[in-house]
Amino acid sequence: MASPIGAFAEELVDFIEHFFGWLLTLFSDILDLVLDFVGSILTYLDPIIFIPVLVIVSLLITKRLFMSLLIGAAFYIIYWMGYWNSAMATLNMVLVATLVAVVLAVPLGIWAADSEKANPVIKALMDFMQTMPAFVYLIPAVIFFGLGVVPGVVATVIFAMPPVVRLTNLGIRQVPPEMNEVADAFGSTGWQKLTKVQMPIAMPSIMAGINQCIMLSLSMVVIAAMIGGGGLGGDIVYALNRIDVAVGFEAGLAVVLIAMTLDRLTQSFKESRT
Repeated sequence: MASPIGAFAEELVDFIEHFFGWLLTLFSDILDLVLDFVGSILTYLDPIIFIPVLVIVSLLITKRLFMSLLIGAAFYIIYWMGYWNSAMATLNMVLVATLVAVVLAVPLGIWAADSEKANPVIKALMDFMQTMPAFVYLIPAVIFFGLGVVPGVVATVIFAMPPVVRLTNLGIRQVPPEMNEVADAFGSTGWQKLTKVQMPIAMPSIMAGINQCIMLSLSMVVIAAMIGGGGLGGDIVYALNRIDVAVGFEAGLAVVLIAMTLDRLTQSFKESRT
């Protein structure tokens, strides 16, 4: 029998589903459209064309030819192993989850940095979100959105948000006070001070948060395969069910290659902003 805390959590989920079901359905439909759009972009080009384009884009971001060639080689290995479609499905989930997480997390981080009353509440919420076992997020996600990619993305967003919130908060708080004073002296509005002074200075910290968000998203989308998320996570779950070492290792290697690629690209973008 559940304790009062567990009973409260269950009643809260029922309350949200009953009174805000229409909003959850709307959010699910929008997320479906975004996933379809990004997925169509990722699968539009044949892998033989996609990989050279990726190398060129990587070269523009990293300014390093050898690293760009390694990124191209990583995706060619995924294609050669036969996991291209699964990799694109996983990359689709990661990109969309990261986008939604950043859109939600950056304003929260700014609010936490700007308000001493909101800061401890937001920090406590982030502690809760970051330390709660990842599998727990799958339960309300399934109740609200059913099985499939959307609940996997929603659970991933919740799991991956905290680093962006924390590092956005930290980055803005570390803006030198004299910079804020100069902005105030020139009569800047709050929005101008935020966009012209605080955000540019805090950008390296924010990019570090986005980098961590991407890594957490990749780890979570594999778990989300247990509720129908598909992608490389689905291949890993398949291998786990059948104790298939070969498939498990290959799919896991594909996840590692995608993670290393995204990590190097975001790190290079972060360096270019400093």
